[in-house]
Amino acid sequence: MPTPNRRYRCRYCSHIYDEALGDPDSGIAPGTRYEDIPDSWLCPECGAAKGDYELIED
Repeated sequence: MPTPNRRYRCRYCSHIYDEALGDPDSGIAPGTRYEDIPDSWLCPECGAAKGDYELIED
């Protein structure tokens, strides 16, 4: 059974990265797992580093 999509929140601006949606404007396709995003990816809202995101526990 596949792992459900997860969501992550930027600690600075609260932008949500949803694995189901990806970040097409930054070249991240829908369905891209957070761990598969390049470390160079930045928050599209505030420019924070990928490491500044935290998993949203539902």
